[in-house]
Amino acid sequence: MSGKRKDYISWDEYFMGVAMLSGRRSKDPSTQVGCCIVSPDNKILSMGYNGLPRGCSDDEFPWEREGDPLQTKYVYTVHSELNAILNYGGGSLEGAKLYVSLFPCNECAKAIIQSGIKEVIYDCDKYADTDSVLASKHMFDSAGVRYHQYHRTGRKIEIEL
Repeated sequence: MSGKRKDYISWDEYFMGVAMLSGRRSKDPSTQVGCCIVSPDNKILSMGYNGLPRGCSDDEFPWEREGDPLQTKYVYTVHSELNAILNYGGGSLEGAKLYVSLFPCNECAKAIIQSGIKEVIYDCDKYADTDSVLASKHMFDSAGVRYHQYHRTGRKIEIEL
């Protein structure tokens, strides 16, 4: 058989797919976000998704988006990017790339910068006009962290589990 196979996926498709699949582990009923951190030589270093801290039951804490802050998810959940950084047990993330399904908030941007990650590839930027994301982009620009949107290929990959 001659010629190259065309049914393989690119590195970007692979890592964004891993990030999106990781997000499916989230118990958040409104927003499932996943993250995959990759070494400069394309090895997966860590993954994460948005959820409660270890030991905190998904059934005991709120998932509401509005109301008294202590009755909403926002003060309790750990974002996918921070989870992936905290899940990494191998030392430095210097020079790594981070694939994430939703553009990082300002708090995650700080952790990304501090951990030495140098590139962020995101799928969705639906909060682009919020102060949090504007602050993230300002910090990334200042710290030399590159970021760009993932370009969807339109390829549909189905996995039966």
